[in-house]
Amino acid sequence: MPARAYEIFERFEINNPHPRSELSARNEFTFVVSVLLSAQATDRSVNNATEGLFKIADEPRQMLALGIDGLKQHIKSIGLYNNKAKNIIELSKLLLSKYDSKVPRTRQELEQLPGIGRKSANVILNHLFGEAYIAVDTHVMRVSKRLGLSHAKSPLAIEADLTRVIPDRFHVNASNWLVLHGRYVCKAASPDCPKCPILDLCPHRQKRGYNGNRRGQAP
Repeated sequence: MPARAYEIFERFEINNPHPRSELSARNEFTFVVSVLLSAQATDRSVNNATEGLFKIADEPRQMLALGIDGLKQHIKSIGLYNNKAKNIIELSKLLLSKYDSKVPRTRQELEQLPGIGRKSANVILNHLFGEAYIAVDTHVMRVSKRLGLSHAKSPLAIEADLTRVIPDRFHVNASNWLVLHGRYVCKAASPDCPKCPILDLCPHRQKRGYNGNRRGQAP
């Protein structure tokens, strides 16, 4: 496993040396808001909703001035928008009162913010501050299982497995590589195996009846 895991992530690195989140943001605060909104929603839907929102409210004080009803008008196309709007307002209050409108830089502090759990905290720390945390979403869970990197069922256990199995030098980019691979190549219903850059390293290909053995090309 160590040699295969190294080869998998080395190929990810060759194909995409600097993977980034596809959420659009103007600053640290708006990235946190986007991450909160992205729960059970696509990055594209979040970006569409926040394009107008962030033009008028890109820091906590402006978000509070907009108010919960004004905020809802911008994000009502996103699932669970009522609860997310409430959390964004409460999060903005806390950032303003406790952190001088700055985003805290520890997971413990981030998890105290309304609407921010462990996965979201890991995404924020990884993207904004370059911390080597691995965030586990549905894409990461699926790809990890198919690649045999983890067969655990809970996100926390999968995170622990990936942290142990993936070589340290790849940790800072591991989540984004796995997410992008799951989003565009190793899709849930119809994996695009011919385009997979790690096809020959994937045990799942034979389970699907796909016996190709050449290296694929990243899209």
